[in-house]
Amino acid sequence: MCTNIVEKAEIAGSGKGPTGWFALKEVAVSFDHPLHYNREHALNIDFVNDAEGLSARVAVELSPQAAMDLIRVIQTALDKGRKETGETF
Repeated sequence: MCTNIVEKAEIAGSGKGPTGWFALKEVAVSFDHPLHYNREHALNIDFVNDAEGLSARVAVELSPQAAMDLIRVIQTALDKGRKETGETF
């Protein structure tokens, strides 16, 4: 069953695709059927820059547990970065 769960956000960053580095402009996060990962459902993350065409895309398909682990380590790294640099974001 398709869930049709998709969340999108504008972002700033860089990604590396088949033709090299490109500016990231948007991320789409879905919980639905993956294209490659052999599971019924996965957390699918697509970093894209539509203005640069189909090659300006980085895709990730994660198990739900891997996605939760990723959330935890991202939060930990940001918390440590904030403490170390004093930056606010």
